[in-house]
Amino acid sequence: MAIGRKVIAIIDDDPWTRDGLSHLLTALGYSVEVYASGEQFIDAALNSEAGCLLVDIHLGDITGIELVRELLTMSLAFPVIFMTGSQDATFRRQAMELECVAFLHKPLPENQLVKAVAEAIG
Repeated sequence: MAIGRKVIAIIDDDPWTRDGLSHLLTALGYSVEVYASGEQFIDAALNSEAGCLLVDIHLGDITGIELVRELLTMSLAFPVIFMTGSQDATFRRQAMELECVAFLHKPLPENQLVKAVAEAIG
């Protein structure tokens, strides 16, 4: 799998969030791939050029945590930035166990997002 250094896959079931993040990251010089569900990304993962994933915890089909675990069973490891509107400490703990780059709360502070993406992409 070829990893694109400046490509970010946005995986969120909310179209407003996907569009907003896509516009912001594109304006910052990144290329983006957008996915409306975890399963949609799983289906495309082998052909993805993503250098990192920006994943919502609460997806419509599976959780972001379950998505990353499934990718790992497929031997696909991406740097991951999780995002959520939830204050549930269980999700944070699970995300940290998966060695995510960052765990950000919505609404995403732009400076934290930019810093996390730069760290994830390298």
